[in-house]
Amino acid sequence: MRILLSTYGSRGDVEPLAGLAAAVRALGAEAVVSAPADPEFCKLLDRAGVALAPAFMPVRPWIALARRSGWKLPRAAAEMIAGQYDALSAAADGCDVIVATGLFPSTAAAQAVADTRGVRYVHVSYCPIILPSPHHPPLEYPGQPHPAGVTDNTALWAVNDRAMDALFGEAVNDHRTRIGLPAFDHVRDRVFTPRPWLASDPVLAPWPQTDPADVVQTGAWILPDDRPLPADLAAFLDAGEPPVYVGFGSMATPGLTDAARTGVEAVRAQGRRVVLARGWADLAPVDEGEDVFATGDVNQQALFPRVAAVVHHGGAGTTTTAARAGAPQVIVPQVADQPYWAGRVEALGLGVAHDGPTPTVGSLGSALGRALSPGIRARAADLAPAIRGDGAMAAAKLLLEGAG
Repeated sequence: MRILLSTYGSRGDVEPLAGLAAAVRALGAEAVVSAPADPEFCKLLDRAGVALAPAFMPVRPWIALARRSGWKLPRAAAEMIAGQYDALSAAADGCDVIVATGLFPSTAAAQAVADTRGVRYVHVSYCPIILPSPHHPPLEYPGQPHPAGVTDNTALWAVNDRAMDALFGEAVNDHRTRIGLPAFDHVRDRVFTPRPWLASDPVLAPWPQTDPADVVQTGAWILPDDRPLPADLAAFLDAGEPPVYVGFGSMATPGLTDAARTGVEAVRAQGRRVVLARGWADLAPVDEGEDVFATGDVNQQALFPRVAAVVHHGGAGTTTTAARAGAPQVIVPQVADQPYWAGRVEALGLGVAHDGPTPTVGSLGSALGRALSPGIRARAADLAPAIRGDGAMAAAKLLLEGAG
């Protein structure tokens, strides 16, 4: 059996697919991942022993091109669908099933490839609030705000349906008709399918059991990481009390322009040392203090059990890794589903949701002080064993059994 796993987005979109691919291979089947061929993703997939079928364009140059061209979302969607369809068509030879996640135009292209080849298509989300439900509201798209005064979730999802048709419908259907496929009405629901998968941990991010939607929750897809920590980082950790990790992953948003200085000063105010992750914002120490260690890509699964707390943006992967490590969290959400993860961490007592995307030394220090309190530290440690690590294997078995 050969399975094509497709995504287009940041590392948080790519790494879970690497975890699923590793699980599929462990069960004796073949898996290939189509993802942006940015160097960091190539290294990630190579480390996992997973074959890469490059997406239509690396993601960072794509972001630069879209900004430079001044494209609005419908035009960018049309460009991505066409490019991804060609890339995935080349990768799909001999595939029995296509699993797609990531940006909506990319998943629509993956579905079109599956439809033209007559093979099974599975749509996956990493966060519950991406999928329609009366239990939560949808995210807002740029230029498509929720109507003032409307609070009913069902009504808001109807607004979201119309918004996604407005943003993506023409691009999806122009491409489908051009390649001989029938057009869609209600493109969101057709691309998501009547039975989407949800790859999130059922403790951290449960799907309501009373929800009428037919959703398959597999658990989070985690790629095991056995890399040792760099020797100099290990020495830094050994040289004192556990530091606080500060990192914002693939975020380089305006709210984080001064994140390095803010993070370091807020942590210092708590009497702690800092591990500063550079990330896409290229964070760097603001002075030569020996209490700050800057690092690039590192094994978070090995690092987080050794820190006092994790300050981050609220990506699904970082949130899950910190929760599994029993590390208190401070989430400074920037975009998309990140406010959801911040809210879940605070509701579960695992940490603190920062109020807004732009931290100050005072606001971040206050949140960190709360996260380092004995109650939250104990709660994070107590809940850690309940966070599952077998979601990728559960999903792989479903794929190979043709179930789900």
